[in-house]
Amino acid sequence: MEIGQCADEYVAFLFVRAVTLGPKLSETVKGKLSLGARILQAGGVERVFRQAFSAEKGERLVKALQCYLYTTSGPIAGMLFVSTRKIAFRSDRSLTVTSLAGDVARVPYKVVVPLGRIKRVQPSENADNPEQKYIHMATVDGFEFWFMGFVSYQRCCKYMQQVISSQL
Repeated sequence: MEIGQCADEYVAFLFVRAVTLGPKLSETVKGKLSLGARILQAGGVERVFRQAFSAEKGERLVKALQCYLYTTSGPIAGMLFVSTRKIAFRSDRSLTVTSLAGDVARVPYKVVVPLGRIKRVQPSENADNPEQKYIHMATVDGFEFWFMGFVSYQRCCKYMQQVISSQL
């Protein structure tokens, strides 16, 4: 079996697992409504981005897209922000975390990767089911992120590749 075929089968497994182990429909709807309310309260997607990720002076939000970030714990629904300085993800719903002292807090799941730390962004699809598309992002220090479930997969690929190529 070729390495590429193994990778395709593994991603297919991850995708199926994401779909079958994802949150209940009611939880997804609740998260989307919460995100919509947060965007309205903040005054738009640009402001949500700036508040959540401390945007630098001169940094411009290129696009914000809803998607899932696949983690070892399963998929996390959220918004992917593509800016002129970074690619960032923020979950729709907060996760509950417990400190060593037993204190409980609810915090959003966030990922921030400066463009200069991105090694590659690779659009891919499942070889057996081409409708299952995902974007693999690898960093120069060996971290990998898998984004999937885009409303507009092609647009997201275009925006991510556009900002990364502008850094070269």
